[in-house]
Amino acid sequence: MAASLTYFCLLIILAIISCINGQKTPPLDKVFQRGHTNNWAVLVCTSRFWFNYRHIANVLSVYRSVKRLGIPDSHIILMMADDMPCNPRNPRPGTVFNNVNQHINVYGDDVEVDYRGYEVTAENFIRVLTGRLPESVPRSKRLLSDERSNILIYMTGHGGDGFIKFQDAEEITSVELGDAFEQMWQKQRYHEMFFIVDSCQAYSMTLKMYSPNIVGVGSSLIGEDSLSHHDDPAIGVHVIDRYTYYLLQFLERIGPSSKSTLADLFDYTTPSLVMSTPGVRTDLFRRDMHKTLITDFFGSVHEIEISNVTFSDITQESTYSSSSCDRDSTTPSDNEPRQFSEQFPQIPTKDTNKRWHFSQEFKAGVIVFTLIAIISLLF
Repeated sequence: MAASLTYFCLLIILAIISCINGQKTPPLDKVFQRGHTNNWAVLVCTSRFWFNYRHIANVLSVYRSVKRLGIPDSHIILMMADDMPCNPRNPRPGTVFNNVNQHINVYGDDVEVDYRGYEVTAENFIRVLTGRLPESVPRSKRLLSDERSNILIYMTGHGGDGFIKFQDAEEITSVELGDAFEQMWQKQRYHEMFFIVDSCQAYSMTLKMYSPNIVGVGSSLIGEDSLSHHDDPAIGVHVIDRYTYYLLQFLERIGPSSKSTLADLFDYTTPSLVMSTPGVRTDLFRRDMHKTLITDFFGSVHEIEISNVTFSDITQESTYSSSSCDRDSTTPSDNEPRQFSEQFPQIPTKDTNKRWHFSQEFKAGVIVFTLIAIISLLF
């Protein structure tokens, strides 16, 4: 009889413990449905001098698009020579246009250039990607990404088979770039990456990549040139490249909540439009291009719920009984405009009739202690 009673008590204890530990928690894949929590963009113009006006217009146009789609300046690293707005040949100082009609000044009033002039070097570019910067470099010039960051890297300039030049003084090779991406992956500096190069033989820059979760796009295949779109007779140079022109044309048609995918972008930028063959490398990427949203890289959309209830309402609701107490007449209704002072949190008054509430763990502990006491008395 005693053994049966002991066995029965042990079963009750195990059942209580299993009920406490068996409470379900939301899985992480439900919390991070998109797999990333923040977006970054690294936009690089590797050219200098007036005749490369179109490369400055390229990078500023992409900069404008990613800002419009939601990526803030604090998450954008912009690298360019920055000598076009103040160049003596510019008939409209302080402006850069990407179209002969000159409707949009892509330089604008709110452009934040992080690396300008002779700071735009291959070494600084690699240091930004890998995070190997001196302590003196401010946070605004650092890529502060993490393992949940989706990163867009856009480069434009003059290139060749397996390299892209920096200001006609040095170059970075596809091998060096592939190793830099691997360092980023090992250091958990990105979740997914979209790498775009607009230069001659641009696709060659993607061939030495070997890190996971990267999509690589080049505006032209090996042996092909990347052509400019049109010129502006008023300034005497071409104002934008063909691939970037149609990339922007696609981006201008979408908004932050767009359902357009990377596959839609690849289908839009056809060789007949670009006048070269854009190369796409997707073997390192784990997701389907038809299910990967373009805003996963060009935008930064946060899922939020907008409510008319303020924190003031919540603290006041906690002081009322759920069944027998009506809302005080002095409390503003949802439809009444609130004064500025009413938006601040109010400290709820103490309820003298407050009931004690015990947690499940405390109740289980009391039951277990009682059962142990009974068993000890019986034996």
